[in-house]
Amino acid sequence: MASSSPDDQAPPDSSRVALGSPAGRATMVVGPPRRTAVVVFALLLAAHLAALYWPRVDIQGPVTWTDKVVHVLLFLAPTLAGLLAGVRPAYVVGLLALHAPVSELVQHYFLPNRSGDPWDAVADLCGVVLGVTSVMVGRALRR
Repeated sequence: MASSSPDDQAPPDSSRVALGSPAGRATMVVGPPRRTAVVVFALLLAAHLAALYWPRVDIQGPVTWTDKVVHVLLFLAPTLAGLLAGVRPAYVVGLLALHAPVSELVQHYFLPNRSGDPWDAVADLCGVVLGVTSVMVGRALRR
């Protein structure tokens, strides 16, 4: 029976993966923190869908620029969370960018107490772009 070093055997519930490099070894957390990020992403996505497809939204007074800020945030948050959770960028960015105009069309044609607004779709797309940009800037600063 050959003996092996501790580096060759990882406990089954290990949440760290060793990454070899010529200068030494670094570890990357892939267990519970990533799971938490995925749960946060799922919760934000659920809130995103609920806010966009709630049958009726009562706004007192004229709609102001704050509506556009809300639309930016509704798309910024799940984009950022999905990318940080490790979901493939093409899926996160592609699906949310596609969802921006589709959600406005659904509101306009299928939700009787809601109306679609092309400028809301523009604000939604700005949220996706801000999410991607935030992750890119964050990664560049970490280097």
